[in-house]
Amino acid sequence: MFDCWRFIAAMLIMTYHFLFWGPAGSEIAIEYLFRLLPLLDMFFMISGFFITSRYTDSLQTVADYTSFLRRRVARLYPLHLLTTLFFVCAAVYGWSINAPHYPWALDLQSLPYHLLGIHALGLTPDLALNYVSWSVSAEFFSYALFPVIVLAVRKRGILGLSAVIVTYLVGLEWVSAMGVFPSGHWTSADSFGAYRAFCDFMIGGLLARIVASETLKVDTPYLGIAFMGLAVTCMLTLQPWYVIFALLILSLLTSSLAEVQNPRSTEALAFAMPVTAAAFGIYIWHPVFEFIFLRAIWDRWLETTGWISFYVFMVLPMLITIVVAVGSFRLLEPAMAKVIEGARPAGSARHRAVHAP
Repeated sequence: MFDCWRFIAAMLIMTYHFLFWGPAGSEIAIEYLFRLLPLLDMFFMISGFFITSRYTDSLQTVADYTSFLRRRVARLYPLHLLTTLFFVCAAVYGWSINAPHYPWALDLQSLPYHLLGIHALGLTPDLALNYVSWSVSAEFFSYALFPVIVLAVRKRGILGLSAVIVTYLVGLEWVSAMGVFPSGHWTSADSFGAYRAFCDFMIGGLLARIVASETLKVDTPYLGIAFMGLAVTCMLTLQPWYVIFALLILSLLTSSLAEVQNPRSTEALAFAMPVTAAAFGIYIWHPVFEFIFLRAIWDRWLETTGWISFYVFMVLPMLITIVVAVGSFRLLEPAMAKVIEGARPAGSARHRAVHAP
């Protein structure tokens, strides 16, 4: 079920970014899709859930922590590096022809931060270069601080981790009130997105421990679907962030409980797994094909011809993104990960983690 949520979120994000190249009237759809921004927080919650399920008990020594970081970097960094290099080439080309329509100066200045995976720590005022990969940087930040979750759980269990989350949330609200986040509030941070992501990541970790405790009983996936529907409705109607977060948390909690306690409840979704498992790839690859098909082909040439509707043409880069993401997930990413890790990437075990709380 989690992969389905991530796939839907990735498709909506891709649609949102693609529509910026659309004709007059697209701004209405853009406005409504922007309201679904909290779905990014769901990404990080799910990540925290899987990482906590998989690694909390196995992280015992500094060597374990080092191995954990290497495995996680091996899972995410290769695709981040590959797509970042594409935009480096585009920026260098823009610089070589002094293209006024491409912000190559800011992009190239941010390259060291991208290569180090620290560009979501507030080191640049705006997103640049590989703009969606701020979430990869935010994931790395969460992985680096994962021992906070491990220590809280071992010292005080679920209550201890809950206390850490509440304290962190108070800190985020205080920093937001001080005007530190360029976007205004931590829930919409991107260039400062690492701090937002770690809160979501800890919430996902808390959900993993609740599921592992086996104190709650849910055996139907429909409850999780209902909570997700309510969460999306609240996003579209601009309800307060804490209401939306509460519904997202309830959706993820009930969905994971149903999958653990009644594995057959999601069997009907098995056919979609080859595609839904590539949600991360769809999210990371889509700016590349946005650049090629919409910025280069559509905006610079095809739009003026009137040969085809934008909304029809937009389907082409969307389909190509999905195909490339699935191929990347099956072939390219594991091969590149082995160069860093030397073994099978840890991400391949994420589906087993939810069944072994």
